[in-house]
Amino acid sequence: MKRNVLVFVLVVALLTGLVAVPVMANDEKPYIAMIALGYGHQFWQAVRMGAEQAAEEFGVRITFEGPEDETMVDRQVDMLKTALANKPQAIAMAAIDTESVAGILQEAKAEGIVVVGFDAGVGDAESDAKVSTDSVEAGRLAAENAARLLNNEGKIGIIGHSQTTIDAVQRVIGFQEKIAEFPGIQIVDIQYGEGDHLRSAEIAKTMTLAHADIDLIYTSNEGSCVGAYIGLREVGKIRDIMLVGFDSSAAMKDGIRTGEIVGAITQDPVGMGYKTVEAAVKLLNGEQVDSFIDTGCYWYDASNMDADHIAPLLYD
Repeated sequence: MKRNVLVFVLVVALLTGLVAVPVMANDEKPYIAMIALGYGHQFWQAVRMGAEQAAEEFGVRITFEGPEDETMVDRQVDMLKTALANKPQAIAMAAIDTESVAGILQEAKAEGIVVVGFDAGVGDAESDAKVSTDSVEAGRLAAENAARLLNNEGKIGIIGHSQTTIDAVQRVIGFQEKIAEFPGIQIVDIQYGEGDHLRSAEIAKTMTLAHADIDLIYTSNEGSCVGAYIGLREVGKIRDIMLVGFDSSAAMKDGIRTGEIVGAITQDPVGMGYKTVEAAVKLLNGEQVDSFIDTGCYWYDASNMDADHIAPLLYD
């Protein structure tokens, strides 16, 4: 009898508005978790800046993180798992090792989470879209300028930064493909220094010892370029051997202004961050997007680095 009375009282209270019924908030912003290859380099801060601009414009919430070092595969996997535990509507990722996150991202997609790759991206099977520089074309652009600087004849060494990260591999592939069009140019050595300054410096020094007649070294990221720059200076070869870089930093810009680095490829990191969030929002809204969204790349050297279309893309 008492139970019936209690039920009756509760029903009356609900009907008269005396008891508040908890309701799920329907005005929460969609959450997009972004996980980069790394975090410390200014390139990733520029990507973050673009992402935050887009988040404000499109009314979404983002987080942006990455491991301290771009070789920390396990650390990045842990970041992905933590991000997924926070129930995002979308994940945007630049994977250090695509295989290490493939299964996790496939499970996320099965649960309805949008997956967008940016920069290095993720595996094709796991990605709803990829927002990145066309790394093959970027490598080809570097090779085209290297051939011009060599007058289509000479010997080249390559210092890459990764054999597992997709964009890193493609930057070397594109370079090799384009150089193959110049029969007077030979690639005599390819080594990898994980983008580490000290390792890349040592590679540059040993490369010049093993190939005394090398004319030019192509490097596939900022760490490789600055490392090679240091190594060539230490052995007194910085002006004898041309150095072609990739990306940007204060040291690279200084080297390019003095002519000690003959030129480099720059990406558009702010645009990459913006377009990554934009693509995720469109996919969440059920809109169609291209499977690959190219954010562009440019050659810069001492002659054009202050130009209006180049200067905003160069970062410290």
